[in-house]
Amino acid sequence: MSPTTATRHDVPKQAWWTLLVDSCYRATTPKLVQDMQHEASHAYNEMLEDLDLPLDAHFEREMARQLQSGQPLGFKPARTLMPVLMQRFGLQEAELATDPDYGAMRATCNGCPVVGRCWKAMRGGADLEECRGFCPNAEAFDSRAAQ
Repeated sequence: MSPTTATRHDVPKQAWWTLLVDSCYRATTPKLVQDMQHEASHAYNEMLEDLDLPLDAHFEREMARQLQSGQPLGFKPARTLMPVLMQRFGLQEAELATDPDYGAMRATCNGCPVVGRCWKAMRGGADLEECRGFCPNAEAFDSRAAQ
């Protein structure tokens, strides 16, 4: 029998089971992430703050989506994401902390309209050009880096 004429009965049971489990996992991932956010908020926040923690792609995508729709209590992008972003621009937090506009930059970061995208980009090692395309602090970072 050719591969194009195979029927569902020809699929090995293990492969069928794997497909079913994967499908169920993908379908329930939004609820799983939401439940974690509410029922295990400490663990969830640790996952958000550890940008190097390996995550399943579906789980990571859903965390970013939910982060975009509203930051969980306790998560401060300026604490987790801003230092990594500043490094992309060639800046160090210690250097910028004395800048009179540093507080405003932190406030901008904490109120970021694309925090989910930023979180995912920082986890994925986004380069400087990608960061410039979405970061509301990009101009401020560029001007400080040019000094």
